[in-house]
Amino acid sequence: MTAAAIAVDGGDLSIGGGLLALLRPALTLLEPDGVLAVLSRSGSVAADLASWCRAERHEYLGAEDAGNGTTRHLVKRGRFGVQRAGSFDELPERADARTGFAPHGSVVEAGGPRYPFNLLERDRVAPPEVAELYEQAVAGQWSALRDIPWSTIPQHEPALELAVRQVMTFLAENELSALYVPSRFIARLHPAYVGVAMFLATQMQDESRHIDVFLRRANATGAPPAISSATTSRSLHSLLEVDDFAEASFLLSVLGEGTFLDLLAFVERFAPDEATAELARRARIDEARHVHFGLAHVRHALAHDETLYSRLEASVRRRASTLAGTSGVPAPVQDALTIYAAGGSEPRRVAAGHDAFRELLVTMHEGRIRRLRSAGFTAEQAAMISDLHTPNFM
Repeated sequence: MTAAAIAVDGGDLSIGGGLLALLRPALTLLEPDGVLAVLSRSGSVAADLASWCRAERHEYLGAEDAGNGTTRHLVKRGRFGVQRAGSFDELPERADARTGFAPHGSVVEAGGPRYPFNLLERDRVAPPEVAELYEQAVAGQWSALRDIPWSTIPQHEPALELAVRQVMTFLAENELSALYVPSRFIARLHPAYVGVAMFLATQMQDESRHIDVFLRRANATGAPPAISSATTSRSLHSLLEVDDFAEASFLLSVLGEGTFLDLLAFVERFAPDEATAELARRARIDEARHVHFGLAHVRHALAHDETLYSRLEASVRRRASTLAGTSGVPAPVQDALTIYAAGGSEPRRVAAGHDAFRELLVTMHEGRIRRLRSAGFTAEQAAMISDLHTPNFM
């Protein structure tokens, strides 16, 4: 008697009357060439099962009397039916684009199309921390309508309110780039690394919320957004031209959003009202998570690809070349941050605001160096890359 790995009792069920609902799932539990025993009291099963096996490229091994009116049919699972898309608990070193959107660890039927995923290597896309960061992101969601005390915004002097409006316009414009850049890579990530795609989706949700609150604050007095500078436009356009995921993550999250952490801390520190301080605080917490992912991603990728150091440096240099001739922070942003820190247009306060703005630039530079050193760059590399970073901050 041939040994079978699994047996199912089909009772009086025929092939067309429900037996396949027991037979097919049982076969998926077997490795190729594994044997399934089908116990049946239906007289039609022998002929029908053999035909079905031929059609499905399994092998019908025959039947034998099992007593009490029951026949024992044996089916050897074929090698062309289904295969498991990796271990559920372990990410593959390299994913197979032919498994499509099948959840990682599921059983995949052969014959499907090859999907256009090209981010297929674990060590280039999936840092170990991503699952924890995703859980933090889910727990940290907040509402622009519910959690910001909009009613606390008083009537500020015109110069200060204009400065707030310009700062919020600048923040929203940069956050639009932070919304669009991750979206370019989600469709390229193999679902074996869906945790990364899910985290990027929370990042996009965060950026959407930030854009919402920044524009709401800019429009608090009914005025439209302020100036979008050509420097900002060229700087953000260069982010969209980066086609490598690790490079984009480095430029956006490590350098850009890392610098924005210091900017948001500045906006919170000098906020002229409670609502502005609160939206800056909440956005900063979100951005810290994005920076954490960027650092984890780049650090993990660098550990598995030494050539990435030179590629990241080259990417920074290419981006700097797009802004060659730009002397510094866009003038509307520089002026707005000065008046914002001053809390108004009184000359002595403006002097203090200007000093605060200059101090912010130093803080940003020092913060970039710390993050770059944390990612694995030498002190010399970190200083050089920070010096080359866009004067637009992002």
